[in-house]
Amino acid sequence: MLKHPQIGIFRASEMSVGKSNSSRQWWKEAVVYQIYPASFNDTNNDGRGDVNVDVIWLSPIFDSPQVDNGYDIADYKKIYPPYGTLEDVDRLIQELGRRGMKLLMDLVVNHTSDQHPWFLESRSSKTNPKRDWYIWKKPKYDAQGNPGPPNNWNQILGEAHSAWILDETTQEYYFAAFTPQQPDLNWENPDVRAAVYDILRFWLDRGVAGFRMDVINLISKDQTFPDAEIVIPGQPYQPATQHFANGPRLHEYLGEMRREVLDRYDHMTVGEMPFVYDDKEFLKIVHQQDGFLNMVFHFELVDIDSKRGDVPGDARMSVGHWDVSDLRRIMSRWQRVMIDGGGWNSLYCENHDQPRSVSHYCDDSDEYREYGSKLLAMMETTLSGTLFIYQGEELGMRNVPLDWEPKEYKDIEVNEMYPGDQERLQKARKALQAKARDNGRTPMQWDSSANGGFCPEGVTPWMRVNDDYPVVNAAAQTDPKATASVYQFWQKLVALRKENAGAFVHGGFELVDETNPNVFSYVREADSGEKWVVILNFTGRLASWGKSISGLEWVVGNYADGLDKAQGGDANLVQLRPWEGLIARQMSN
Repeated sequence: MLKHPQIGIFRASEMSVGKSNSSRQWWKEAVVYQIYPASFNDTNNDGRGDVNVDVIWLSPIFDSPQVDNGYDIADYKKIYPPYGTLEDVDRLIQELGRRGMKLLMDLVVNHTSDQHPWFLESRSSKTNPKRDWYIWKKPKYDAQGNPGPPNNWNQILGEAHSAWILDETTQEYYFAAFTPQQPDLNWENPDVRAAVYDILRFWLDRGVAGFRMDVINLISKDQTFPDAEIVIPGQPYQPATQHFANGPRLHEYLGEMRREVLDRYDHMTVGEMPFVYDDKEFLKIVHQQDGFLNMVFHFELVDIDSKRGDVPGDARMSVGHWDVSDLRRIMSRWQRVMIDGGGWNSLYCENHDQPRSVSHYCDDSDEYREYGSKLLAMMETTLSGTLFIYQGEELGMRNVPLDWEPKEYKDIEVNEMYPGDQERLQKARKALQAKARDNGRTPMQWDSSANGGFCPEGVTPWMRVNDDYPVVNAAAQTDPKATASVYQFWQKLVALRKENAGAFVHGGFELVDETNPNVFSYVREADSGEKWVVILNFTGRLASWGKSISGLEWVVGNYADGLDKAQGGDANLVQLRPWEGLIARQMSN
């Protein structure tokens, strides 16, 4: 069943137990490996991935028309046929359990597919019992008496378009925040909430350990549905997330979900929460005593270079400037917020909605790709929180080449932004290559054979495999002779993290040399007093770090000779090469 058992380096059963300064829960020390099913491994030669993978977090595998790659769900209790069957998932849960692993499902309940039976009923007539399961509004008429959308809210994945879709049958508009094929559920209706809780029980009773909750903070909307402020001049539809992100009843709904379902299971929950940057709001959601979810995904790090203007109408696809001070500010702030506030962090640098991290934060050239990939691994494994690794990140997979034509991008976000506008697409090629979601969705690169081993020669994969697969692939990096590969470096760091969970997972955090223009450095301290020092050069130039801490034993470096160089040389300075990182243990006096 498990074609690629090497992913087992992330098995929960190998976690260490030691002293800590926070309450111990299995999900805190877990290392979560995310699978994007369409791109992980094709075992039945149809060009698309299958369910039969060694995994902890699966992106949506439910039955779906696949307009948004499974985030448009038509049946929450049925599996998308190319991925397998419900029996396959039951077998997956059992096999993972035998290996000391757990399964995390992707729960998408802000919206459904427009092909879901609930919506088909809802749109069938104004008097259907499920009419109020979705958000319907009458047209708003202009001064000339022409009908139009109820307000000026735009789509998240297509900012030039209205988020209100006219239904020709009933001549009313339904709200769809992402795409017309993904109508939002009306959480104001208690029957909707009851149906969602039934879905949670269905999967938890089958042995699922918990859920990653897609855009869970969008489930409560401002019921006055006012027009949004005009921030894109000349565009009829405007971003309105201030009216439907973290809405007035969000805490009520999450509290009810916890009482009705989650508190009755030993579970893990992580909520995706875009469009929110308020520390206090996050702490209300994840506080260990009074919160509703175990942790959340915030977007401050992945949005570090997002600035409106580079690509008209879409800030997320823009490519702005950032430096080490921005990275240090974001990462250190979230460490302190959760440690001091009694919450819990999620740690991630990439996922199915983001570009590859080595391309985003480092230099993905042939010269520096491995160093940058290892540098990011050093940061992720030494910070407090639950660690999430995305498929291919452990290999140092990178963004697609710049010379790919726009037609190679399959994501609905690209098509909604530039529908049929090839000229505009060509102008946006640099932004697409830097930020498009498809950068993280290219098929997994297993070996150097045709299609990177994702599917056999002669089978056309659903999306083009990155051109670098002959060099960047799992087979090459898991070879015992490849002792310095990115994959094996991750193995080493995951083991170090588990062996020293008291410091790296649960310990205190303190910045060091916090004005250094090139280096992000910090101390992690266990409640036993054991200290670890991490220094990371997040630039492509030489950098220096002052030895302000004595008695350091250098343990890990991403350059082959890094430990020797750090141990020798100037007694007061550590000289770091481009994208070099070092980890040291402070020896007791």
